Amino acid sequence: MTETTFDALCIGNAICDVFAHVEEDFLVQQNLVKASMRLIDTEEAVRLYEQMGQTTRISGGSAGNTAAGLASLGGKAAYFGKVARDEIGTSYRHDMRGTGVHFETPDLVDGLPTARSMILITPDGERTMNTYLGACVELSEADIDPQVVGASAITYMEGYLWDPPAAKRAFLKAAEIAHAAKRKVSLTLSDSFCVDRYRDEFLELLRNGTVDLLFANEHELKALYETSDLDSAISAVREDCALTALTLGVEGAMAVSREETVHVPAQEITDVVDLTGAGDLFAAGFLFAQARDYDLAMSAELGCLCASNVIRHVGARPERPLAQVAAEEGFSL
Repeated sequence: MTETTFDALCIGNAICDVFAHVEEDFLVQQNLVKASMRLIDTEEAVRLYEQMGQTTRISGGSAGNTAAGLASLGGKAAYFGKVARDEIGTSYRHDMRGTGVHFETPDLVDGLPTARSMILITPDGERTMNTYLGACVELSEADIDPQVVGASAITYMEGYLWDPPAAKRAFLKAAEIAHAAKRKVSLTLSDSFCVDRYRDEFLELLRNGTVDLLFANEHELKALYETSDLDSAISAVREDCALTALTLGVEGAMAVSREETVHVPAQEITDVVDLTGAGDLFAAGFLFAQARDYDLAMSAELGCLCASNVIRHVGARPERPLAQVAAEEGFSL
């Protein structure tokens, strides 16, 4: 087996979050529905970006957030995601590398611009989101570096990768390489709508052993098994997957294996600011712990700690080193 270099390799859509504070009139002028989220095409992405005025950029994307969180814990993380050779793509790559994440996926040249989610914040704090997928959907098998996959204890992938055909093939190639190197493969279901689109295929990934570790929240797991009863969904996933990390919001989290179920409480906090990234950072903590052979209880507890930290500020990336936060809470990493 290849020597382990990375605790986890995270593969997903490389999306730059672009924030701008705007007045209510701006939304009216742009014919935007306040507090909505829409997908937009290249022409609209370029037009709206030019109209936004002063912006703040933060490299985002679900798996990218997880990789950054893992690095913040002191872990070794790698990332595969597609950006264009443009201003935003250069900024995204700089940010990811700045967090300590290994990110060497080749740029998309002479193609679509880098993906971005343009987030317009009105004075009342409401967010109106305009998401352009752009270059990130061009991730392909050619971007899967076998050496990095083989050197990663766990390869973690977004359910969103199942949308573009090329990314789906890249997902399967990475899983094949990981298992050949005796590594584990992980999938996050991403959202309930993603589950509804690909339920049968996701179930097959679990049942045929492609996925060893599943991440889901309560709503996604119920959607996967088309049930309103959480206990029924847990019983079903126990049969289908070796290990499931299940987030339950204020009820904490569960780790469900074929042999045991561990339930840990959520961190007690009263200053919730922004729930964005909670699931991504839970995954960072859980993956870090699993890569280092911690038990299920500590894996879930560390995941909850990371999630509780990120929801105390705006944005889906840690503001303080999570290794420091964990040490303050008595974790010995």
